[in-house]
Amino acid sequence: METTVVFQANPGHEDFRLAALERQVFDFLGYQWAPILANFLHIIIVILGLFGTIQYRPRYIVVYAIWTAVWVTWNIFIICFYLEVGGLSKDSELLTFNISRHQSWWSENGPGCVRKEASMSGIAGLDSHSYISVIGCALEYRYIEVMHSSFQILIALVGFVYACYVVSVFTEEEDSFDFIGGFDPFPLYHVNEKPTNLLFKQTYLPA
Repeated sequence: METTVVFQANPGHEDFRLAALERQVFDFLGYQWAPILANFLHIIIVILGLFGTIQYRPRYIVVYAIWTAVWVTWNIFIICFYLEVGGLSKDSELLTFNISRHQSWWSENGPGCVRKEASMSGIAGLDSHSYISVIGCALEYRYIEVMHSSFQILIALVGFVYACYVVSVFTEEEDSFDFIGGFDPFPLYHVNEKPTNLLFKQTYLPA
């Protein structure tokens, strides 16, 4: 009895893309250029993996599985960055490529945060500038970023397991198809066309 496994668009893939898009939006708001580029690549490869699942392209799914390892590594780095592990500093301009001094969007817009601006008119050369202070935050922004990255790691691990499962199923389907002659250039009912004289030989019976 032959069993055929059909993969359809899994709602989980929608969750993967929505989580990546959500991350991308907040990184855009905070002008975090390095995470923006990483998120863009992640969204592209998630779509590639989804296409490979629907169109039976195991190679695309393998690319996605490899990328999940890179994505987990990147998010571990982000966690270390905001927790200031290994000499990293959350106040550095590493994530903005030293282009600007912007920080995470959550640093001023986190839950409970109150943003206040104070004029710096009394300081020479800074009349047009203002000092921004943030008070009353219920949760420090770096912990919000850590939770975001931890959630991305969890999703990536689930995606890796699912990708490995799909690739294994596709491989088994291809092997079984090859076994029954699906990829044989000569069909099972191929007729041996080797010439033989027996077909044309006249038989003389004795009188």
